[in-house]
Amino acid sequence: MLPHSLSVVGFALFWSLTLTASLAAEGPVARWKLAGDLKDEVSGQTQAQNQGVQFTAGRAQFDGRGSHISLPVSPALKLGRTDFTLSVWVDKTDATDDDLGDILSQFDAAARTGFHLSLRNNAGVTHSQPNERQLQFGIDAGTEPVFTDQGRPGNCVYGQSMAVVNHKLYVGTCEPGATEAGHVFEYQGPGRWLDCGSPDKANSVTAMCSHQGKLYVGTGKYRLGGSALNESENPHLGGRIFRYDGERKWTPIGHFPLMEAVGGLVTFRGQLYVGSLYKPASFHVYDGTTWKDLPVPNGKRVEALGVYNGYLWATGYDEGHVYRYDGSGWLDLGNVGEAENTQTYAFATYQGQLQVATWRTGKVFALDNAKLPATPRDSTAPHDPALWVDRGRLGEELEVMGMLVHNGSLYAGTLPTAQLYRFDGGQKWSLLKQLDTTPDVKYRRVWTMAQFQGQLFATTLPSGHVWSLQTGAAVTWDEPFPAGRAHIAAQRQGDTLRLFVNGKRVAESQAGHASTLNLDIDHPWKIGAGSGDSFRGELGEVQVYKKALTAEEIQELASRR
Repeated sequence: MLPHSLSVVGFALFWSLTLTASLAAEGPVARWKLAGDLKDEVSGQTQAQNQGVQFTAGRAQFDGRGSHISLPVSPALKLGRTDFTLSVWVDKTDATDDDLGDILSQFDAAARTGFHLSLRNNAGVTHSQPNERQLQFGIDAGTEPVFTDQGRPGNCVYGQSMAVVNHKLYVGTCEPGATEAGHVFEYQGPGRWLDCGSPDKANSVTAMCSHQGKLYVGTGKYRLGGSALNESENPHLGGRIFRYDGERKWTPIGHFPLMEAVGGLVTFRGQLYVGSLYKPASFHVYDGTTWKDLPVPNGKRVEALGVYNGYLWATGYDEGHVYRYDGSGWLDLGNVGEAENTQTYAFATYQGQLQVATWRTGKVFALDNAKLPATPRDSTAPHDPALWVDRGRLGEELEVMGMLVHNGSLYAGTLPTAQLYRFDGGQKWSLLKQLDTTPDVKYRRVWTMAQFQGQLFATTLPSGHVWSLQTGAAVTWDEPFPAGRAHIAAQRQGDTLRLFVNGKRVAESQAGHASTLNLDIDHPWKIGAGSGDSFRGELGEVQVYKKALTAEEIQELASRR
């Protein structure tokens, strides 16, 4: 009889060999090692097209600026309604000066059909960075969105800020009563909100940011007159930054005495940046210990703060411009669209391009990177008028506010009627729903957005309600993706979508119709590109299985470092 220790070792070896044999018996329908070439190890085909991907030391490097691999459609890659599993190794995904981008996708934007597997830094969503290194997996087959009224947090006029931190969705509110103050609420499920307290005496929590796995917020005295409402009777100014340490504990991080209200918050190159909502214009950075004052572009305020292609980007309220910051100075990129646009409000990254929202034409514009000026910082030289591509007006609206990409499509909210639109290509926007129908008011807004639990959440003014929408089926891992080399698996099994990281199941969602979504389309697969941004980092060992691998089989794949 074998000693117990040997029998355990033998069983483990037997089990490992069994799993390996199982994977080999029903192996992948496609496999790209990406160790120096584009060969599919299963079919032997080399028809993939390289669009700027570099191979260094046996690894495929994607620059986040358009490089990707295009894979021709083949019968093996037709997913239809079958169960399937995607497997990939990723590395060097720790950048905080870019949206990390799409890892693997096949999506027909016109038909809204296909899938995507992505890592997203959503920043510049009005005044917040709601998502930090969020792993997303979604499928759709042209479904229409399902809306849910998630209720009103506290006594708010609106949620001015939102962020997702460690599997929790937070909303910062504006509560204008003389004895009230802005609160932070944690989403507890449909229509339920947990009060996390008021970090400050000011009437609003104006900005939020998921920064290094913690929730940071900014406060302010919001001027409700800007939304054609009665001004708040609360006299307290904001201009303070707090970190949330849980259980209603708020740790002060900074105070700017001349700042009536915090504007944008964002993580850029590992540090926290903040701008002022109202005059005087100011801009500051926090390195984890101290604050440093920074210049502003030509004395102008910087509002929504986003990250894209290695830079920090800012919208403006003093003029309808966009500004780009490289860590030491600003480049003014001129007026966005018509001269009638006197303010810019929010950013989103869609199909590899930076999108910007405007007042007063109610349009969205896309940045044409090929026409970016090669001028010095702070240059006032005229810019190519074609730098900003007109994506069209949203109905008869005047202002576009929060924007976000959800399950392959770009969504945007508006003023004055708080409508939610979907971008359908060219200059076409489809009205989906009016989210705030408060009577007898001049302005209604869809203010900010966040992606959470596979859904898009949006806040409204003046009803104060939060809404969610979902299309197709989607799942998100709502904590920052780990830095360094990691294995990802994503799968559909019947009506369930799952995400695995390093062999561990980290997220799961169930949609009653996921199994009915037919993903067959005649569009190429893309490695390193999709509906969001181009991927930045390294990818390898991309495998596609036309079955839902077991948890043990996925652990086996993750063990092959």
